[in-house]
Amino acid sequence: MSKILIIYTGGTVGMIYDEKTKALRPIGFNEIRNNLPELYRMGIDFYVYAFNPPIDSSDMQPEIWVELASIIEDRYDRYDGFVILHGSDTMSFTASALSFMLENLSKPVILTGSQLPIGKIRTDAKENIITAMEIASTRHNGQVVVPEVCIYFDFALFRGNRSKKYNAEKFEAFYSMNYPPLAEAGIDIKYKTQFVLPAPDKPLKVHKQLDDNVTVLKMFPGITRKAVEAILSVPGLRGVVLEAFGSGNTNTQPWFIESLKKVIDKGVLVVDITQCDGGSVELGKYETSQPLQQIGVISGHDMTFEAAVTKLMFVLGQGLDAEATRSMIETSLRGELTPINHDWE
Repeated sequence: MSKILIIYTGGTVGMIYDEKTKALRPIGFNEIRNNLPELYRMGIDFYVYAFNPPIDSSDMQPEIWVELASIIEDRYDRYDGFVILHGSDTMSFTASALSFMLENLSKPVILTGSQLPIGKIRTDAKENIITAMEIASTRHNGQVVVPEVCIYFDFALFRGNRSKKYNAEKFEAFYSMNYPPLAEAGIDIKYKTQFVLPAPDKPLKVHKQLDDNVTVLKMFPGITRKAVEAILSVPGLRGVVLEAFGSGNTNTQPWFIESLKKVIDKGVLVVDITQCDGGSVELGKYETSQPLQQIGVISGHDMTFEAAVTKLMFVLGQGLDAEATRSMIETSLRGELTPINHDWE
């Protein structure tokens, strides 16, 4: 019998409608359990670690990622897998952060939640939790099938650091534009093992140092010099995620390039990702991105926004020299980016 730890952080999955306030309010895991008697029929030995009080995912912070990583580290040898119940709004951030923090992960860490509270008749919470539990406990020939941090939602399992919440109303809230699903759930759960990271042969190493001195510069036509310089002049700034157009392009006005060059010369890392959900940055492909390449902007390849932000926090927290830090950003650490022109078909 598999032994699974459920970590309940909060989110819509654990909410009920309050008649007095006319708003959703969080509930404890006991109330979730009362609405999900199927848990006891799965043949899984499960235990629960519940945050008290539950956390709305909009309040998720790096300190909580560290707490989650520590909970897994402290109990790693006692459980076969972990299921994290989490609000969907920042689930991709948490999944991405944990993927970097949990080096040499050899057990499933599956995040899930719901779009409707578990007490609602049409809730998607039950299927999401039950299937996430089954995935976390599945072995083939004694081997873990998915030794990764993943998100399971609406019949699909995604690599956590490749996922993005794209819809606030559909049950199908997440997708992974640049990487195939790791499994699809129908009558059976069909695993696509060719896309799953290989199980490591080294012991788990948990990284708890994150540097949140990062900011985001999102390009749009008409962005002003004052706005750019205000974003880049944040005290203590160490990293910038530059959300560029298309394959990594920005405007080429001299003041803009000079503003970026000034912070790069001060040691600030600027990572270029595309605003598009699908596709990759290719610095130098177009003339408009060549100046960025020349001043030292780093390619984020096809990383999601969530992966780029959390990876930057993770890498900056490692205390490496400039060259090693830059190399780490551009290297796939946990399958979060794809080499250019790689075909997954």
